[in-house]
Amino acid sequence: MLRLIKVLFYLAVIGAICLVAFAYIGPMMGFDFSAPQSDVRIPVELNAQ
Repeated sequence: MLRLIKVLFYLAVIGAICLVAFAYIGPMMGFDFSAPQSDVRIPVELNAQ
């Protein structure tokens, strides 16, 4: 049981390292992580008296 937990822990650490590496190297490889930007205009009606 301890061996299984150790293996899962090592896989989680390796996965986290790969995720961070992909976040840094991804834009150099052509992946765009930025959110699409656009203006949103919503009319608001105020009931001030």
